[in-house]
Amino acid sequence: MNTRDLEAFVAVVEAGSMVRASEKLFLTQPGLTRRVQNLEAMLGIELLDRQNKPLKPTAAGNEVYGLARTVLRAVDGLMSVASPDSEPTGEFRIGVPPFLSELALEQPIDRLRSAFPKLTLRVTAGWSPGLLQGIEQAKADAAVVLLPEGAPLPEALTSTRLAYKPTVVVAPRSFGITDEPTSLAALSGYPWVLNQDGCGMRSALSRAMAVAGLPFNVAVEAFGSELQLSLVARGLGVGLAAPEVLARSALRGALQVVDVPDFRSGLNVWLVHGALPGRLVRPVEVMRDALIEKLEKDAGCGSFTAAGG
Repeated sequence: MNTRDLEAFVAVVEAGSMVRASEKLFLTQPGLTRRVQNLEAMLGIELLDRQNKPLKPTAAGNEVYGLARTVLRAVDGLMSVASPDSEPTGEFRIGVPPFLSELALEQPIDRLRSAFPKLTLRVTAGWSPGLLQGIEQAKADAAVVLLPEGAPLPEALTSTRLAYKPTVVVAPRSFGITDEPTSLAALSGYPWVLNQDGCGMRSALSRAMAVAGLPFNVAVEAFGSELQLSLVARGLGVGLAAPEVLARSALRGALQVVDVPDFRSGLNVWLVHGALPGRLVRPVEVMRDALIEKLEKDAGCGSFTAAGG
């Protein structure tokens, strides 16, 4: 089996286009097509649904894609064994949740680019369940995920806990909610402004509501912390936020933190990956250390009071 044929097929799947894949590999389109056809002929199956735009793998092609990524990663690892001190090259595929991409990714990316200038960083945002699945299917090299306390992680993955991020309930001051402790039952009468399903904060709230047998009315699903806070400030509902996000928001004067003793929520931040090729061991370590440093720094300056300070 020719690894160049595998590389061509993987490039087509990830680009969704023969044109973009050929540009990435510096091949002519006929040359790229021949490589993919060679692989199909060897396996005796069609790997691409050529009627679909953008190009997508067939069911069998999707399985071959995952296996091909594993083979190519193994080849990279073998090459790095021969020269373990060589500068990392190729791609480093990183998955992150939207919350982290807004808050804490800039410093780790800068650190990686400075330390490994020949490494191409491919950052994809997504909800944590999907990011974990991407690692298991070899569609990403490493991911940062946010999970409620006690949520299990796949045993086959290497997981490093980076931090604990508390979350708070926020409401518009126009609702006139008392500054005294408020029960989750009392809040169940209000609509909520939250992320889509898959968000760790929403999952923790939904589970708490279900355990208590309370109604859970999501009025608005919105992407992005600042957008959610603006909708809450305008009175569309109550929401959830990280204290440091709230402290930095221009809307904090219109919001209040609601003390909910029966809903003390937070998320664990995990760095997860499968077996790493040798060329990515150091980049993952640099990313881990930079994230820990950034998250610890944010934890020290993320205070927010009911008075909006």
